[in-house]
Amino acid sequence: MLHELTKTVLLIFASLFPIINPPAAAFIILSMVPHATLAERAELARRIAINSFVILLASLSVGAYLLSFLGISIAVLRVAGGFIIAMAGWNLLQSSGDDSSEAQPEAGTGGDPTLRIKAFYPFTLPVTVGPGSISVAIALGTGSPEKGLQPVHFIGVGVALGLLCVSIYLCVRFAGYMERLLGPSGTQVAMRLFAFAIFCIGVQILWLGLSDLLNSLHLH
Repeated sequence: MLHELTKTVLLIFASLFPIINPPAAAFIILSMVPHATLAERAELARRIAINSFVILLASLSVGAYLLSFLGISIAVLRVAGGFIIAMAGWNLLQSSGDDSSEAQPEAGTGGDPTLRIKAFYPFTLPVTVGPGSISVAIALGTGSPEKGLQPVHFIGVGVALGLLCVSIYLCVRFAGYMERLLGPSGTQVAMRLFAFAIFCIGVQILWLGLSDLLNSLHLH
């Protein structure tokens, strides 16, 4: 039982963490709300973590059925998601250091309704949980253990998603401290590195989708 629990947790966490990339998402969100107070960042981090948990859980549990109903294959979803992620990473690589700060100059009080709305879009979707992570979650949800689903697997899914969302919360909550620790130049270097990683992840997901489509053509 413990072996199955550990295997489920590691599989989901290791598959989704590099794509979600909480540190990169946190730096991007920080750049979009540079004047947010500590209280606002804490509230924003909480909302983003909860939203991410709900989206990932829905993707794992019913995402495959929804795709089947719409007639969309996993391969097509990977191609579309990979393209969007690669473009997002490319745009971040090409953007200047001051663009994001100028784009979001406002950040009001802790009760700012605009900030609460943005907690879901765009901060959760697609900045934190994008098409790539959703497609991977759906793909994970389509696979069943050899001995069938057991209660321990559902527990493992909950633990894995909980760990992911805790990491998202901590990164978003304390991104400001990391920014001060790295300094302006160090933050820009980190942003460029994360942007390049996002671009590479997008290309990888795109290639996986294209490979599946090409293999399906060969089979026919």
